[in-house]
Amino acid sequence: MAVYTNIDDPSAFFQVALYSGTAGDNNAITNDGNSDLKPDWLLFKHRTASDQDWYSVDSSRGSTKGLATNTTAAETTSSSSTKDFQTFNTDGFTVGTPEDTLATNSAGTHAAWQWKANGGTTASNTTGNGIDSVVQANTTAGFSIVTYTGNGTQSGQTVGHGLGAVPKWIISKDRNASSNVPNWRVYHEGIGNTKYFNLDTDAAASVFNDWDNTTPTSSVYSVGGTGGYTPTNNNNTPYVAYVFAEVQGFSKFGTYVGNGNVNGPFVYTGFKPACIITKTITVAEGWGIYDNKRQGFNVYNDALSINSQAATAGGSNYNFMDILSNGFKMRRATYGPNQATSYIYMAFAENPFVTSTGVPTTAR
Repeated sequence: MAVYTNIDDPSAFFQVALYSGTAGDNNAITNDGNSDLKPDWLLFKHRTASDQDWYSVDSSRGSTKGLATNTTAAETTSSSSTKDFQTFNTDGFTVGTPEDTLATNSAGTHAAWQWKANGGTTASNTTGNGIDSVVQANTTAGFSIVTYTGNGTQSGQTVGHGLGAVPKWIISKDRNASSNVPNWRVYHEGIGNTKYFNLDTDAAASVFNDWDNTTPTSSVYSVGGTGGYTPTNNNNTPYVAYVFAEVQGFSKFGTYVGNGNVNGPFVYTGFKPACIITKTITVAEGWGIYDNKRQGFNVYNDALSINSQAATAGGSNYNFMDILSNGFKMRRATYGPNQATSYIYMAFAENPFVTSTGVPTTAR
């Protein structure tokens, strides 16, 4: 019998939570997956407000440290433990009084995308050339949180990621925003090692030496720059990176070509997706994120853009995609995830297509 996955319950490693903000302290959110999930990296977005930033928090940097994926701004620090994000819980998280335009707990509806690394336990990693890192790795789920300090060298420098598998998606951010390129820089196997995306903009992929024109290995990825610009390795600058390797039946990172038709392409993942992120490669369009909770039925799977303050786009005016038992299919004729152009995608599972014991998943 073929083995489709080693992860029979993806909810142990990834979940999406929808909740209502209270604009107060101690708003505890409990996940509803089959397994308990204590998250290590969370992305938050207010679903209906169009003037609130995304909020990124992780257990390596700590509960008081936040970054906004739609800006190049430096890391913020909550003024007290009762602000913004409060605690990583056994099966969820607690948020507090919102500061500024952060999207964790203001009045209204919110979404939180959650990944599990290693429960907040980090380890020193000295496998990099020229740069030591601190790594929180989950080799089962193919996800690690990496922090390091850049040394300003433009080539020949590598950073250990701890996954024991080759990364296919890397998101890197200068936490101080003090470098000459403070954007969120993104590597994806689908565009190769000579190009990058900015997570905080809708720009197409560009050519630059962010990754030293070198494909990641099972132990390290390369950083650097050229011409005096070091977007992933600015001297004396702290960085955080979220690093993903592909795990059969749980995560998939690839490319597809849209056709600008309501009968769009089908993308095979080998599992029923819980979350899908898409980005155009050669033309400008935002980072669309779709999931199994908003609205939660085909064809109206609502969209948000990771690089924008904009509220949810969705409902009966939008046909975005069908989420199926073994992949997803585009259903919008214009814009969204189905222009007649090339895309990258990142997907994480709700259920494997077939479990390790041969039990198939159901369609929606």
